[in-house]
Amino acid sequence: MKALTVVPGKSGSARLDDVPEPPEADGPVLVETLAIGVCGTDAEIVSGAYGWAPEGKERLVIGHESLGRVAEAPAGSDLKAGDLVVGIVRRPDPVPCPNCAVMEWDFCRNGQYTERGIKQHDGYCSERYRIEADFAVKVDPGLGMLGVLLEPASVVAKAWEQVERIGSRAHWAPQRAVVTGAGPVGLLAAMIGVQKGLDVHVIDRVTGGVKPQLVADLGATYHMGAIEEACANADVVIECTGVGQLVFDAMEHVAPGGVVCLTGVSSGGRELGVDAGSLNRSMVLENESVVGSVNANRRHYEQGAAALAKADRGWLGRLITRRVPLASWDQALARGDDDVKVVIEVGT
Repeated sequence: MKALTVVPGKSGSARLDDVPEPPEADGPVLVETLAIGVCGTDAEIVSGAYGWAPEGKERLVIGHESLGRVAEAPAGSDLKAGDLVVGIVRRPDPVPCPNCAVMEWDFCRNGQYTERGIKQHDGYCSERYRIEADFAVKVDPGLGMLGVLLEPASVVAKAWEQVERIGSRAHWAPQRAVVTGAGPVGLLAAMIGVQKGLDVHVIDRVTGGVKPQLVADLGATYHMGAIEEACANADVVIECTGVGQLVFDAMEHVAPGGVVCLTGVSSGGRELGVDAGSLNRSMVLENESVVGSVNANRRHYEQGAAALAKADRGWLGRLITRRVPLASWDQALARGDDDVKVVIEVGT
């Protein structure tokens, strides 16, 4: 079967390979891959900046944002042939650490977890894959190809869960939320905020293209520039860019008692001038909180699936701005100005 593979750490090594059928050791559920979403992590792996091959192998099958159709499922499982499913990315470490032992693998303490398509476990960008039933999440069949958005939706579902857990330490009645970044993660974060009944504001740098209209059609407000100018004193800020200045803007301008959740990963090597003493004073005296959030476990995938199921299908469809056949996979990694989410179509 065909699969997209790389030699981790080696730029220019990505290629479409003939690989063996998926091993039964990966799980009893056989899935025919329909689509793979492409994100910045995939681009980093292909560039050689990131990624680890499975033990004993040189090459890694990439692809962690998946959508597939069940071909075979064991008796007694919740799955049956024909179900649309998304594979969970992370697997608990083998020790296991205290969090992995209770299936909170997204909070792994010792770093020995594996991630399909990223870290020491082949991913989903192959014509077929096998998976454990507990790590395959069903999506509403009415979503069709839109189910490929579930993995990024799971990430922001977890972010919202973290915000609400921290906010509920006291009386918590948030009204206004700011999302920084209008990429797929930011737009899905905004979508969930609107579903929660909040007044949502999205900040990005583009002036044209599809993003401002997507925000407006969601019922949110689009802004450019700093948080202070656009929407200061929000109860919730979900930061989806990793841009250092926006991170500190979020921390400086969240409302008293507010929560900032960081989901974007910043690159190093940049220095910013910050009045650390003033920031510390404000955060302490106004009971503000900052939390980082990455990855997701099964309940977050289920929360994301529920959010997608009740979203407007037409709006979701506009998030997928390009579809590329597997044979032309390299075109999916060439990001265009109007791209939101690019998808590799593997099967039908």
